[in-house]
Amino acid sequence: MKIGYARVSTKDQTLEIQRDRLTKAGCEFFFEEKVSGAAKKRPELEKLLSQLRKEDVVVVTKLDRLARSTAELLRIAEALNDKNAGLQSLDEPWADTTSPTGKMIMTVFGGIAEFERSLILTRTQEGREAAQARGVAFGRPSKLRQDQKEVARDLVKSGQSIASVARTFNVHPATIYRCLDEKPAL
Repeated sequence: MKIGYARVSTKDQTLEIQRDRLTKAGCEFFFEEKVSGAAKKRPELEKLLSQLRKEDVVVVTKLDRLARSTAELLRIAEALNDKNAGLQSLDEPWADTTSPTGKMIMTVFGGIAEFERSLILTRTQEGREAAQARGVAFGRPSKLRQDQKEVARDLVKSGQSIASVARTFNVHPATIYRCLDEKPAL
């Protein structure tokens, strides 16, 4: 069964043109919403995906009505594939997962997206390692300067409680415990 999905971004826009085209394409049921494609929640799309059955085909007029990014399109295409359902775009005939050519193109897109993700992870890791080599500290800055940490260690060694040392520096006791676990600077 062909199921149409139509979306417009604002309340002022109309769904009529999309609805007409989807009807001419043979869609029997429709899911429609007026919500920005950038919105995290698109209830009608989620309802459509949850109600799909084997061999159903989701039809859209344009891919940008369905997804705002390649990653999101691939996520939706994977969800359709998991249900043995298809995807057709009226304006992008290459995006037809009911045909062998469309399946191949979506597979290539999936491979490209995965490759892009791995490149981003590699570049991020390399950047992090280079920054650490330059002495860039990651994480939250310390509440205490190095000289304060040394004083805190000395106060604890002299017998003061962790709680009283923490009050002295106006920090949480956990901060003092971390100072004790650190190796003193040389």
